[in-house]
Amino acid sequence: MGDQGTERESWGPYPLILAGAVIGVLVMFFVDPRWGGFVLGAAVMVAAALRFAGYGGQLSVRSKGIDVVTLAVFGFVLVLTSLLLENNALKAIILSLFDR
Repeated sequence: MGDQGTERESWGPYPLILAGAVIGVLVMFFVDPRWGGFVLGAAVMVAAALRFAGYGGQLSVRSKGIDVVTLAVFGFVLVLTSLLLENNALKAIILSLFDR
């Protein structure tokens, strides 16, 4: 009746990253958006590290290099954005880097 389950689907670390993302969103809504964004960005950067280490599973969408770079940049931007929320001193330092 067809080829049902001929190749087993590998989940790998996907449930761990999904749990971290859910915790990050819950913290963002119920506790503090800054900490929630930080947790969410950290979960995405952990996904990048796991993908770099070879644990693909459901995390592998494209080639390994593209996946690692995309996840790392997205996680870094989330963490940086969460650090910049309501932190005027850090905003001034970062904006002064781009000021000419």
